[in-house]
Amino acid sequence: MKKPNLPERIICLTEEAVELLYLLGEEERIVGVSQFAMRPDRVKREKPVVSVFTHANQKKVLDLKPDLILGYSDIQKDIARNFIELGQNVWISNHRSLQETLNYCAALASMVGQREKFDQLAGQWLLKMEDIMELVREHGRRFSVYLEEWDEPRISAIRYFSELMEVCGFDDINQHLRDGNLAKERFPDEGHILKSNPQIIFGCWCGKPVDIDSIKKREGWDQLRAVKSNRVFELEPEVFLQPGPALFESGLDTLKGFYLRFLKEGV
Repeated sequence: MKKPNLPERIICLTEEAVELLYLLGEEERIVGVSQFAMRPDRVKREKPVVSVFTHANQKKVLDLKPDLILGYSDIQKDIARNFIELGQNVWISNHRSLQETLNYCAALASMVGQREKFDQLAGQWLLKMEDIMELVREHGRRFSVYLEEWDEPRISAIRYFSELMEVCGFDDINQHLRDGNLAKERFPDEGHILKSNPQIIFGCWCGKPVDIDSIKKREGWDQLRAVKSNRVFELEPEVFLQPGPALFESGLDTLKGFYLRFLKEGV
């Protein structure tokens, strides 16, 4: 019997695990990735694509002889079940908050023997968050925002997306929905949106570009402050809908830039 080994051949069915393993210098362990893996931008030149979010190519995955398959959310439960039935080791995480995202990253780092390196990385993220929160406190300004993850049906922000906004001085008008684990639990009320009259609209649609013109043309939306002032923006789903490092590596900086811009514009 040999001494225990850490996972050496990892399949990543979603993108957050990919980015973290690259940041930790453990990308050689990755043997297959999702079509939606975008960070770092070289990943799909270096790793074979074996899945999309809703299904995986079983033959490709099994031919790569993984010792660990990583996925995310209840949406991938059927993929997980099928691989478990085929005798594979599968870890499906279901983290929904910023804190849970940090916990997930710490657990994965531990699984590849890089917990100390991750703790240093997480320390940088936490300092960045504190700096931004201090900036917001100093200026004493916050902006109301409508966040949309999909248009038909409309889906408001999942918890980690809403919380990231909160850190950066933006108050999600549908914050009361963000704890919904299922997308159908985050369908916003049209009347509430119109009554809340947000100053900013951020669209971040997973799987297709945001149609900003269609948002502006919705019935009654021409009276919203965000539309009147032409403050309807698209955010990158590979950053804001990825519950992993991208939120902290890029998301915080992007939102800080918007916050400073709106201060300058006198929103």
